[in-house]
Amino acid sequence: MIRKYFLPLLSLIGIAFAIYSVITSTHATPAAQPVVPPSQSPYASQIAGSGLVEANSENISVGTLMSGIIAAVHVKVNDDVKKGDVLFKLDDRDLQAQKKVAQVALEYAKMKMNKLKSAPRPEELPPLEALVAVAQAQLDNAADQFKRAEDVKGTNAISMDEITQRKYAMKQAEAVLAQAKANLALSKAGTWGADIDVARIDIANAQANLELIDTNIERLVVRAPIDGRILQMKVRPGEYAQAGNFGGPAATLIMLGNVTPLHLRVDVDENDAWRIDPKKQPEATGIVRGNTSAKSKLKFVRIEPYVIPKRSLTGETTERVDTRVLQIIFSLEGSDLTVYPGQQMDVFIDSPQPGTAPAATGAVAR
Repeated sequence: MIRKYFLPLLSLIGIAFAIYSVITSTHATPAAQPVVPPSQSPYASQIAGSGLVEANSENISVGTLMSGIIAAVHVKVNDDVKKGDVLFKLDDRDLQAQKKVAQVALEYAKMKMNKLKSAPRPEELPPLEALVAVAQAQLDNAADQFKRAEDVKGTNAISMDEITQRKYAMKQAEAVLAQAKANLALSKAGTWGADIDVARIDIANAQANLELIDTNIERLVVRAPIDGRILQMKVRPGEYAQAGNFGGPAATLIMLGNVTPLHLRVDVDENDAWRIDPKKQPEATGIVRGNTSAKSKLKFVRIEPYVIPKRSLTGETTERVDTRVLQIIFSLEGSDLTVYPGQQMDVFIDSPQPGTAPAATGAVAR
């Protein structure tokens, strides 16, 4: 009797347990609450975008025109600098040595010019004048000897050969006198103008070479291009600073920018770009990520009319990356939010509903 009802009873118990398990397992699991509530738009109709905090001058990547070892660094992160302040210097010992050589070459060229301009020396004229006097005396003597020979010509007192020799001796003395006078005149005339011009070019060449070396030395001193604040540094004394290669951009060694006030660069999806009225300054609100209570009104600055490929990513799984964005610049002027350059913020721009927004009929937004 027990065996007759045991198996059916056991089956009923199993069925009941299965039904109970199914009922209890179908209870809805409560949704997990986010650690931080998502940002909420303060507008009835809006365009949402991702904003990147930056300096109002934009973030300036400072590099170097010349590669070399960093000799000294004069700033640190968060320092405020003025335009022209020294940021860091590269080792310039080789150029300083070249400068000394160039200075000597310039001094030599100037001394050579002074020598040419001061010619002739007063001490050079008396010897030349004495040579003229000697040549004149020799000519007078030769002329007298020839005249005496001519007076006794036709007699047996002197031969024709002797007369001829005295004649040519007189002509030779005339040539010596002419040469002495020419040398004296040349010395009195001073340096030839063409020689002065050549010396002047030598000075200009030496001066240009010195200026080139000075320019290269100055290029090893990297200065602040604007008034701003040091945002990032990747330079330390003793490291090798690499300039741009093959015409490419130089490496970012120091990043600086004017942070008073900060700007917010907002990416608006190209599908929503037509909802922005270029004739009006759109109202917008920025919210700090991770703290939805930290929000501030934004001041419109400008629209950059060229639509670019999207680069600033939020990391959300639903985010579109194969799109282009219109960038709108807002200012955080007057805001007391604690934000930093490079930080992302959620931005909501007040905009009419898509069905009520006016169609764009003009040209590119100004």
